[in-house]
Amino acid sequence: MSEAETANDKLNYLNCEKGFLSWLMSIDHKRIGLMYMASMFLFFVVGGIFALAVRTELFSHGETIVNAQAYNILFTLHGVIMIFLFIVPGIPATLGNFLLPLMIGAKDVVFPKLNRFSYWLYLLGAMVAFFALFMKLDTGWTFYAPYSLENSRAVITATSAAFILGFSSILTGLNFLVTIHKMRAPGMQWGRLPLFVWTLYATAILQVAATPIIGITLLLLILENALNIGVFDPSKGGDPLLFEHLFWFYSHPVVYIIILPAMGIVSEIVPVFSRKPIFGYKALVYASVGIAGISLLVWGHHLFVAGMSNFARYLFSFLTFLVAIPTAVKVFNWVATMYKGSISWDSPMLYAMSFVFLFLIAGTTGIHLATLATNAHYHDTYFVVAHFHYTLQGGAVVGLLAGMHFWFPKMFGRMFNESFAKFSWLVLFIGFNGTFLPQFVLGMQGMPRRYFDYPPEFEGLHRISTIFSFVNGLGYAMVLGNLLYAAFKGKFATSNPYLSKSLEWQTDSPPIKDNFAEIPRVTDWTYSYGATQ
Repeated sequence: MSEAETANDKLNYLNCEKGFLSWLMSIDHKRIGLMYMASMFLFFVVGGIFALAVRTELFSHGETIVNAQAYNILFTLHGVIMIFLFIVPGIPATLGNFLLPLMIGAKDVVFPKLNRFSYWLYLLGAMVAFFALFMKLDTGWTFYAPYSLENSRAVITATSAAFILGFSSILTGLNFLVTIHKMRAPGMQWGRLPLFVWTLYATAILQVAATPIIGITLLLLILENALNIGVFDPSKGGDPLLFEHLFWFYSHPVVYIIILPAMGIVSEIVPVFSRKPIFGYKALVYASVGIAGISLLVWGHHLFVAGMSNFARYLFSFLTFLVAIPTAVKVFNWVATMYKGSISWDSPMLYAMSFVFLFLIAGTTGIHLATLATNAHYHDTYFVVAHFHYTLQGGAVVGLLAGMHFWFPKMFGRMFNESFAKFSWLVLFIGFNGTFLPQFVLGMQGMPRRYFDYPPEFEGLHRISTIFSFVNGLGYAMVLGNLLYAAFKGKFATSNPYLSKSLEWQTDSPPIKDNFAEIPRVTDWTYSYGATQ
């Protein structure tokens, strides 16, 4: 019997208990991470179907498959589902939950029952959001006032869902912060902490600091809808700009809540598949914390054309440019790590490099939105839509897929079909770029976003974007199909198939219920491939 088959025959977190309730009531961080993953990808598929419906409507000018009101509802549901149910909980809730205790040598998070409660809150929020699907919600995912005061029933339901989901996010962030401070194994000093854990730490600070702001904002919007108290409604003396400021104070940092853990995943993958120590460990740590700090100060660039003083415009523009420095540090260090390395192009590395490429496009196009003059032209055009999707889908989702491929053998003790994984990556990469590159051009030509109809001269680029959106969808179906099949039928994996030095790979794959037979003692850092710190 092989080593892999022997490991899978052992009692592990997957087979130690059986039955639906054993999963729903579990306080094991690994099971909770997998439950988040299954739930989120279910919503991802639903949100993706809405996106394809939107792209199909835009294939030709004029009405194609739905009328204008149905179109508004479709893109609102796509946004609400993708943002609040998939991408915001995203990597911290899934891979973060599964890996954090393993990577710091702990048996679980510090508050396991609170972790389970966070997942239950997530499910409750998802169920409330589900009801909003039937209430003709058409405000977009931003719920901008005063329009969001005109369909009170749907807005109250959807924002109540976001409010509940926000609590889930705050509790997860608190749990992670205390776990990292209190549960590290002996010898796991701050200077030896894996970079993925550092990004989870920075993300947790943002979750705890910024999420309450959106919670209060949504609560005010609910009260405005229910009681007509006049906070955001100008006809009652309220200020709709106040809503936008409060909304973006949270919703810009949330981009970094989403993207920072993806950067951490890339920082874990690059040294393993380059067989070299990570270049500039401390710089990467400072960059993560720096990005988190600056992100709290840049929300104003969403409001350059909404009315603010020139001084405020210059200040927010400068601060937005400042984010480029720590971000560039990360990209430079990843490339420097690969320099003269023995690089193997397995599927996790392909996804990691895709992340770097796509995020560079997201970052460089973001410069145009940080610049006052070009922002005025691109504001609320398809240029913003393309930039947004390069950041969130090209960055965070591709980063999540990189991590899922890298840690898949750890999670399930099985291997996916590597050749099919590489082919799926190629289809996904072509489909994604084919969908969103034309949208940059549409935005430069002045095509506004969220419009149901458009002049005939935009039709060619819209058709290209729509055709490739189906290629993109096919790519996701292939990726998820390959991983889902492998989770049940894949070949057994060895405990450390990529020969990583990180702590999570020093236990069985899949891990036992308590992660380690005994708490490990850490004597070296994670990235010592032929070198010491």
